[in-house]
Formats: sequence, structure tokens, C-alpha cells
Amino acid sequence: MVKHFVNIGFGNIVQTDRIISIVSPEAAPIKRKVQEAKDSGTAIDATCGRRTRAVLFMDSGYLVLSAILPETIASRAENMEDA
Repeated sequence: MVKHFVNIGFGNIVQTDRIISIVSPEAAPIKRKVQEAKDSGTAIDATCGRRTRAVLFMDSGYLVLSAILPETIASRAENMEDA
């Protein structure tokens, strides 16, 4: 099976088939999930100090924080799968 990866900003990449969902961090329930993940050590901050614009829920239970918009990440992932 061929593994596809998507750039989530600043040279950080994730495996596309491990992503469950990509959501905006603006809603209160997502903010709570992010804080819980930070507290428990299951958050991976890939923002390089910038504002979080997308939260990726991974099948391993980890949350990946990205400074790239969810739409951009989804578009990049679709383009990788088409290639």
C-alpha cells in the first residue's frame, strides 16, 4: 500500500490515511479537546508559534495543531491522493 503524506505547514507532514478529521479550532468543544490533549500530552503543536487554524484528529488519539487553514490542508490531501 502506498503511503501519502500532506504538508501541514512549516515543513511538518502527516500521513493522510491516519487523519480522521480536520476542524477549525474556533468552537468551544474543540477548544476543550485541544486543552485536554495538551494537558494529557497527546497534542502535537506544529504551528511554529503561530495561531492555530486547524486541528487534525488522528486515528491514534493524537491531536495535531496546524497554522494552515483546514480547507488548505484538505485540498493538499486530495491532490496527493489524486497523484
